[in-house]
Amino acid sequence: MTKRSSTPADAVLVAIDMSKHRQEVLIERPESGRRRRMTVMATKADYDRLATDLGDIGRPIIVGFEATGNYHRTLAHRLLTAGLELRLISSVALARTREALHNGWDKNDSKDAQVILHMLRIGATQRYVDPLAAGINDLQEMSKTHEAISKAKTQTWHRILTHYLPLYFPEIERFAGNSRSDWFLALLERFPTPASMTVIGQEAFTREAWSLVGRKVSKARLINDIYETACASVALPVAEDSVAITMFRMVIAQARSLIRQRDEIERTAHDLLSENRDYQLLRMIPGIGPINALTILAEAGDLRRFAHHRQFLKFCGLDLATCQSGTFRGRTKLSKYGNARLRRTFWMAAQVAARQRDNSFRDKLGRYMEGHPNDPDRRRKAMTALTAKMARVAHAVIKTGTEYRPFLERADTRWKDPSLLCREGAIATL
Repeated sequence: MTKRSSTPADAVLVAIDMSKHRQEVLIERPESGRRRRMTVMATKADYDRLATDLGDIGRPIIVGFEATGNYHRTLAHRLLTAGLELRLISSVALARTREALHNGWDKNDSKDAQVILHMLRIGATQRYVDPLAAGINDLQEMSKTHEAISKAKTQTWHRILTHYLPLYFPEIERFAGNSRSDWFLALLERFPTPASMTVIGQEAFTREAWSLVGRKVSKARLINDIYETACASVALPVAEDSVAITMFRMVIAQARSLIRQRDEIERTAHDLLSENRDYQLLRMIPGIGPINALTILAEAGDLRRFAHHRQFLKFCGLDLATCQSGTFRGRTKLSKYGNARLRRTFWMAAQVAARQRDNSFRDKLGRYMEGHPNDPDRRRKAMTALTAKMARVAHAVIKTGTEYRPFLERADTRWKDPSLLCREGAIATL
């Protein structure tokens, strides 16, 4: 995403090497070769002093810095509110430029500030989008928190399936379903061992389990199958009031708590974005649900700022790159120099869309895999193409403000009706 952007000839260039506790600042005026060096501590007084000193210059100022975790966010927002123009320096580009300029791999804060200043001078910068100023800070926090909770939930779920169930109730795993099955965890929390079911008898177990299982098809048969499974279990004979089962219940309670937190975030996101037109357009695309739409809006912001879909593909790291030198030409593959969360989101959305019926993504997958249904390498390449298509469609529907149509060949039908095609062909021959 690093590209040459115009830098005014009379602008004062400010390079900042960000860190957690202190920032190295290098200021260069265009009329002289002398530079002013400052050390700014991560305090409100120093941030205000820097903003005031730069504002007193009274000339166009361009500030460049490298993103460093989240430590750059507070100072960048303070300078942005002071009316300064901010440019972002790519970490990869900074490292490569530093090695080229100094012919070595060693680095320090003052050297990085000099390299940032050089990249500002030649215009090798990126546009900086402040989430708070762009109005997407809440979306980013929800998206990232949902991801963290989902990862914790997956780890806890796997711990239950691979550690606790094989010891204390191995046969019940076949009733587990997916990781959103809260009824299964509620049942395990009340009956963590086969003995806890069989000791109260089948009728009492059915009465207690009836409300825990929830709305299920053939609920009576399901509860009866679980009870019969408990009667024939080979689980370890551990008492229900033992410390081991207490630990088991503690992990189950943790998993249920994470499910509730995840569901709460999803409800909050939907309530916040339900009237957002971009959110509505994204939800019409097959495979993009509430969380995928939230992640796209949180990570990409306003997709209209990308003039062409190739710019958005490059932002996602879905652009193609080839290593070529002389007569050698390497394999063409994804560059992956972009937003990894967006790339993963579109990949997952493409996986879902390919399993749905009657959409252009499934149709494209079928055309790619025609004649090679069992070729895993071809399928991987096909899913990569579908991922890029998903990103292009998301950019197109938001930029143009039009709803998704499964097939563009005919606006009045959702699939290629053979009878219509034959009729059109007959008319064309007349």
